[in-house]
Amino acid sequence: MLRFNLMVKQLKSFFIETGELAFFTARFFREAFKRPFEFKELMLQCYQIGYRSLLLVSITGFIIGLVLTLQTRPTLMEFGAVSWMPSMVGISIIREIGPIITALVCAGKIGSGISAELGSMRVTEQIDAMEVSGINPFKYLVVTRVLAVTLMLPLLVIIADTVALFGSFLVESTKGDVSFILYFNQVFDAIKFGDVVPATIKSFFFGAAIGIIGCFKGYNCKKGTAGVGKATNTAVVTASLLLFIIDFIAVFVTDIFFEL
Repeated sequence: MLRFNLMVKQLKSFFIETGELAFFTARFFREAFKRPFEFKELMLQCYQIGYRSLLLVSITGFIIGLVLTLQTRPTLMEFGAVSWMPSMVGISIIREIGPIITALVCAGKIGSGISAELGSMRVTEQIDAMEVSGINPFKYLVVTRVLAVTLMLPLLVIIADTVALFGSFLVESTKGDVSFILYFNQVFDAIKFGDVVPATIKSFFFGAAIGIIGCFKGYNCKKGTAGVGKATNTAVVTASLLLFIIDFIAVFVTDIFFEL
């Protein structure tokens, strides 16, 4: 009986939080198109989120290219298909691996950072002070951060894909003596319109999900400093899970669209 009551309580808490997240998202879209627009804060957040995540994303992409090529090359050699390596790596990275891995890295770095920052402002009553002074904290703090993540993540994905392909080329040039021009000619010959556009579009949704979840958890943080840590942890976990759900939906819709 206790286990059943606990399950009901958790289910009720889940639906309440889902409803609050839906209202939070609706408020974001409502506030995003209202004046005044916080362009200076938006540019600052783009710098904080985009430029300061560049090194981490680049290193991650480079390692992805190296590892994917090193792991796949022996198998392709067994079947005499090593010449397909540039095409296979290019399609794999651009269609799926690059966007989702970059988004997961950004969920850990950016999502946790936003949640911790806003959570600290909430528990120290800085957000309340902004409301008292006549400033709209939601527009200034939430809208700018969500928009910044949404705009910056596709750029970070493109950079990560490029660095990953370069890392893959280094392995191929070392193991198979493949020239730079030959490698990237094969990559671009294999990539089609249906590979690049869906991956880019879903990157915007990844960014929006990371921004909204991070802001929602931080903006509604409770229970003092302990709540900041809990909000940060749940923001990363929830955003990561939501990324996989969005990715599945995007792949499913893309598959149906291009079949038609």
